[in-house]
Amino acid sequence: MINAVGAPQKILLLGGSSEIGLAMVSEFLTGQPADVVLAMQPGDERAEASVQQMKDAGAREVTVLDFDAVDFDSHPSVIDAAWQGGDVDLAIVAFGMLGDNEELWQNQPKAVFAAELNYTGAVSVGVLMGQKMKHQGHGQIIAMSSAAGERVRRSNFVYGSTKAGLDGFYLNLGEALEEYGPRVLVIRPGQVRTRMSADVDEAPLTVDKEDVAKIAVRSVQKKKSLVWAPAAFQYVMLVLKHIPRPIFKKLPI
Repeated sequence: MINAVGAPQKILLLGGSSEIGLAMVSEFLTGQPADVVLAMQPGDERAEASVQQMKDAGAREVTVLDFDAVDFDSHPSVIDAAWQGGDVDLAIVAFGMLGDNEELWQNQPKAVFAAELNYTGAVSVGVLMGQKMKHQGHGQIIAMSSAAGERVRRSNFVYGSTKAGLDGFYLNLGEALEEYGPRVLVIRPGQVRTRMSADVDEAPLTVDKEDVAKIAVRSVQKKKSLVWAPAAFQYVMLVLKHIPRPIFKKLPI
């Protein structure tokens, strides 16, 4: 149960070695220790380091669960295991892939894999967690979307389209759950300095993962359902969203 000062007692991170996800959990742990469940790909080479990072951040206990985001039939047992021993107060959905857009749109198996990982997997766990939190009458889900999903661009349209779908699902999952107590926060970051973006030229308004983590914690405290990281990106995308397509497709973005 989330305590009287709003600190979660148990946190689930789906995408247990995600740099942004781990930064978020660390930021929540600055308020008060909590039990942490890291659900990650079996054999993830960053598992040990992720566990240590959580312990260093103040986690009371760290549990690791095998989680394959595209093995949909296994998801019910993963979510049941995460809830074993008590309610999950905070769940963070932070798994996915960027990929090479020029390869993805011309490679059917890889495009399907990206769609299943980024979107279908996120919907699968979202439905399961939503039902758990509806039953317990409280809880917070944070879903990592992207500014790329606000207006999908030619330069990364496979990735952007998956994030557009994820974004729409979790925003409306929040509306569906609201009357039962749980809340959902969708975060739309621009470019974040992580392993995923290491080979991409740095764009304006690029932020560090710690910046996104701080925004996430503040937004949960303020009971927001949608937030941009950084906030200024909202206004950039507001302009881009209304540019006519014949002009938009000529922009160097």
